[in-house]
Amino acid sequence: MAAALTGKAALTGKVALVAGATRGAGRGIAVELGAAGATVYVTGRTTRDRRSEYDRPETVEDTADLVTAAGGRGIAVPTDHLDPAAVRALVARIDDEQGRLDVLVNDIWGGEKLFEWDSPVWEHDLDNGLRLLRLAVETHAVTSHHALPLLLRHPGGLVVEMTDGTAEYNRDNYRNSFFYDLAKSAVLRMAFALGHELGPRGATAVALTPGWMRSEMMLEAFGVREDNWRDALVKVPHFAISETPRYVGRAVAALAADPGVARWNGGSLSSGQLAREYGFTDLDGSRPDAWRYLVEVQDPGRPADTTGYR
Repeated sequence: MAAALTGKAALTGKVALVAGATRGAGRGIAVELGAAGATVYVTGRTTRDRRSEYDRPETVEDTADLVTAAGGRGIAVPTDHLDPAAVRALVARIDDEQGRLDVLVNDIWGGEKLFEWDSPVWEHDLDNGLRLLRLAVETHAVTSHHALPLLLRHPGGLVVEMTDGTAEYNRDNYRNSFFYDLAKSAVLRMAFALGHELGPRGATAVALTPGWMRSEMMLEAFGVREDNWRDALVKVPHFAISETPRYVGRAVAALAADPGVARWNGGSLSSGQLAREYGFTDLDGSRPDAWRYLVEVQDPGRPADTTGYR
């Protein structure tokens, strides 16, 4: 196991863009990059003045404030990543203000309210399915197109494509619906393709998945808060393997601080896997390994028991 590389000054002087940082994994990643000393540009569509169709209270400005409170410098830039001109302007601003980009995290998703669980493609609402693909795939391509020339200006840049599921797990398992499955698998392939394009140019691309993440929306769906999340285990016992968004954030911070990160280029990684590699923990001191748990405990129908998995 490699020593943990994160710390208060591990990323001082580094500049990151977390695209899709209003809530969930994006917020957790932005905060942990800030805790390691980075300047973090955070984007999203929900601001203190205007909500996206999610109609949720979390805002991109709140995320920037959390980054700064953690020890970094958070800069909120409301951005619709389906708008190429807006993304071009975002990158131009980063270039003008910082002259560099060291870490790009493509975490744009926006599909929770669009996909229909276990609905075959001919029954799934087509407009919602196509909108999901645009939000989850097209946004990543637009952002990479505009941001990568700046990232490549200095050697050692890192691109993290956020998805749900490892390449191995998604290869063998149907993921909820045609559109959801396609979106998450496409992002895995994006990281593979970017690895081929970035590797020879001195940068690294990876796909990264959290485990069962206790996002704001997940906690709300289960009727619990972060401070009493275990109350949900009565109805959903396997939720015991869940993790906070900060856990995958620590995974990204560790990757960004690793001078040997190129060994992961083009690969598919998980928060639990990287916790073993780098030695970080979740906020409670545990190291949940959700994807191994799913394969060995949940999917075979065994009783919930996280012994040896967190």
